[in-house]
Amino acid sequence: MAPVSPDWSLYRSFVAVLREGSLSGAARVLGVSQPTLGRHIAALESALGLALFTRSPEGLKPTLEAKALRPQAEALAAAAESLFRAASGPLRENEGPVRISASEVFAVEVLPPLLARLQETHPRIIVELQVSNRVEDLLRRDADLAVRVVRPEQDALLATRVGSVEAGLFAHPSYLARHPAPRTTGELLRHALVGFDVGAPYTRVLQLEGRALTREDFSLRTDSDLAMLAAIRSGCGIGGCLVPLGQRSGLVRVLPRLFSPSAEVWVVMHEDLRATARCRTVFDALSVGLKDLLGGSSRKPR
Repeated sequence: MAPVSPDWSLYRSFVAVLREGSLSGAARVLGVSQPTLGRHIAALESALGLALFTRSPEGLKPTLEAKALRPQAEALAAAAESLFRAASGPLRENEGPVRISASEVFAVEVLPPLLARLQETHPRIIVELQVSNRVEDLLRRDADLAVRVVRPEQDALLATRVGSVEAGLFAHPSYLARHPAPRTTGELLRHALVGFDVGAPYTRVLQLEGRALTREDFSLRTDSDLAMLAAIRSGCGIGGCLVPLGQRSGLVRVLPRLFSPSAEVWVVMHEDLRATARCRTVFDALSVGLKDLLGGSSRKPR
């Protein structure tokens, strides 16, 4: 007799424990009791013939086998969530949930007015805004749509370029009143700088005259784009932010000729959602709205 595949709910519990690091935390997220969750993990371990977790003072520590299974388990979880969203509303009507992934800055500072307009015209569409600085994998259905500042390369994705956005170095007038604005890279490096702690792919653009800025250059470090922007607005020092946000916040730009990187902005959707009316409606609304905001030339989805 062929082995029976474990029930999906067991994998769902497995993914929750991986993400939360404890049975209690995973139980709260899933809305089940801790003993139930413990039985799920024990049942999955028995079905697979593997030990998935070991206990440690910090909580449940995944074994090497659990780490190896994590990508497939998370893909299964994302696919199940995508299926649930697709089944939650009529495919040919503007009704039901649409999950949008966007970075902190876009989710808080850019998208809300566009989403408010969308909800006025399509009140039966439910927006689920996933705030993340990670580049979500739409192929795994972590989200239905995404706003990205990197060009997607996967053939299975519909992508529209809505423009480009420039970044610059900014400081609050109160900071520059205490510390005269720098005129050279050398002078800038003697200022209080606001920047990243761990770093991410986008931090590679933080270069001045060919010199890459590192965490040791910053007197205030954070990997939250919003915390970084708030620190600059509060006069903590000089830091990088999107030019439109810096101007809107009343900040003063410094050294624009030495630091002016730009990035393309894309709205992306999995091609399988093309026929789902509510997803296409949100895709088009974000594409048009961001094009107006950024002044970019939109291209038809490829």
